[in-house]
Amino acid sequence: MDMPLWMSISYVGGLSVISELFALACFSLVRRWGEVVPEWIPVFGGRRVPPYLAIVPAAIGGLVLTAVLIAWVLTTFEIAGFARDRFDNLWWGVLAVSTSGLFALCGPMVLAMTYAYYRRRRHPKG
Repeated sequence: MDMPLWMSISYVGGLSVISELFALACFSLVRRWGEVVPEWIPVFGGRRVPPYLAIVPAAIGGLVLTAVLIAWVLTTFEIAGFARDRFDNLWWGVLAVSTSGLFALCGPMVLAMTYAYYRRRRHPKG
């Protein structure tokens, strides 16, 4: 990309902040504060979090990230006409594929956490 340095720094910084916010949101699926709003938060502190307030966005995010996984597989293994950039040598390619592959696994992991949250928060039968 051909952009000024200040724009590149803002872009990367913004992506970092957004990814941390998403990670924190996923963390709420496995911690108590995903079930009850912490006491220190004004107005809403101590109230129960409605389950679908967490389940719906997490499921949508997990499905979007799973679509990224599918695109990654098609591109990495050059399936169905998809192609990827060539690297200067094999080791750069291995590094790129292994690190991006770890990110691509986030979708199924978020879906698994969402399902576990749903099972934990659903009303007991009986």
